[in-house]
Amino acid sequence: MESTSVPVHDSDEQRLAELGYKQTLNRAWSGFSNFAISFTIISILAGCFTTYGQAWNNGGPIAISIGWPLISIPILIIGFCMSELVSAYPTAGGIYWWAGRLGGPVWAWFTGWFNLIGLIAVVASVDYAAATFLNVVLGLYEVDIFGINFADESHVLAEVFLLFVLILLVHAFINIRNTHLLARINSVSVWWHVLGVAAIVLVLIFVPSGHQSFSFVFSHRINQSGFSEGMYWFYVLPLGFLLTQYTITGFDASAHISEETHGASTAAAKGVWRSIFYSAVIGWIVLLAITFAVTNVKGANEAFGFAPTLLVEALGTGWGKFVLIISTVGQLFCGAACLTSASRMCFAFSRDNGFGRRPSSVLRRVNSKRVPVYAVLMMAALALIITLPALKGKANGEAVPFAFFAVVSITVIGLYIAYVIPIFLRWRKGDEFSAGPWTNGRKYRWMNPFATVWVGIITIIFCLPFTPEAVPWNSNFSWEAFNYAPLTVGVVIVGAGITWFATARKHFTGQVREIEIEEAIGPDPDPQTSAP
Repeated sequence: MESTSVPVHDSDEQRLAELGYKQTLNRAWSGFSNFAISFTIISILAGCFTTYGQAWNNGGPIAISIGWPLISIPILIIGFCMSELVSAYPTAGGIYWWAGRLGGPVWAWFTGWFNLIGLIAVVASVDYAAATFLNVVLGLYEVDIFGINFADESHVLAEVFLLFVLILLVHAFINIRNTHLLARINSVSVWWHVLGVAAIVLVLIFVPSGHQSFSFVFSHRINQSGFSEGMYWFYVLPLGFLLTQYTITGFDASAHISEETHGASTAAAKGVWRSIFYSAVIGWIVLLAITFAVTNVKGANEAFGFAPTLLVEALGTGWGKFVLIISTVGQLFCGAACLTSASRMCFAFSRDNGFGRRPSSVLRRVNSKRVPVYAVLMMAALALIITLPALKGKANGEAVPFAFFAVVSITVIGLYIAYVIPIFLRWRKGDEFSAGPWTNGRKYRWMNPFATVWVGIITIIFCLPFTPEAVPWNSNFSWEAFNYAPLTVGVVIVGAGITWFATARKHFTGQVREIEIEEAIGPDPDPQTSAP
């Protein structure tokens, strides 16, 4: 791409020019909006409800009450490490761009593909979960429309998938509209999450006729994984940590929206760690409220910890509907924000020819409203494709979409590997790293290696089979139960490696500069627009 000379109007645009890019996207987001998109994507109204059963079945209450705050700590450390990086390099590509700046093109290439697969999976998993909850709500209201009866128990997976497709289409439409609309939606989403959580907690405190004991919530163990009790502490319980690790993810959105944020070097950095911190605290309150309300343990076990069933059992149909509607709307907010983040990553990667010159030239195009339309459409389409296996449940006809949990694992593995690569490279860079206005100081010396080791551990855990039926050498092995997360991640690694040596190293040489610093940075043509 040929460098061009453009006027620079403020400090954000000047910093972007110093990094080699012109202001293509519309800088319409405030610091609060930047925080809001990561907070929305983390969405405690989504992850805390949709993967509650994962922790209930793999560990029980102890995996929820104690596991959540413990696992939140390393996630927050990862967030601090990323905040330092986004402060230094506030670009839409964020993670892969940091890796390229600190390690070179090959690091950027692999980081970009891990980030992409993680973002595709997070769009898929959030929208599919929203469709699942919406299906339950429609069933409770006995909706029967266009020949589809949501109140019966037949064709559940097909009905959920239909809702998933419709939700995905709506989110694509919203994202294509304009960035001002997205910013407003995410700002509303923050208050929906805060007020919605407060309402849910109050309902769970005052409506149920009884509550569980403190000792049950903080010490009771449950193992419905199918694995032996002897594997509880070192295998089963860690599988339950997926609740926390999956819920508190997607906070890289603050980086991907940094080119659209005012005061990005500081605002985006704060957006990353604050979204993690507040989500961890508020999410723990919600999870404790749910767990204290579960008095029918046998019924909860029979429902495999499925949150809608637990809530209706504890609150009754009326209040159960109320809580589920709040959660479902929160998940819909979350899905829209996930697609925004994913499309900006796709746009940035294509800007540096990450998909090859011809495909990249299409994906980096923006419309008259400065929205990367083709990037939005491609990420939505890939989210649809990766979720197709969820149409098939158990061989006996049970509506258990094991593929959903595999997509959740792909989200965690893909995103966190992408997060940790530039964190590792920044650690390797040492004191030579040029920090931005927000920095960890000398604490990076222990925070960055800790983050690197932690991601290595969770990657191994979430590649493991969730049930004995998913163990290939087990006599009861079933492909429906197979955790295809390691297979998908392996394909990404091998495919990215082959593509790199075959063609990518020729067209993906790192950043494609759009602006030469010497040409771009000069006197501000309008002093009144200068930042103070």
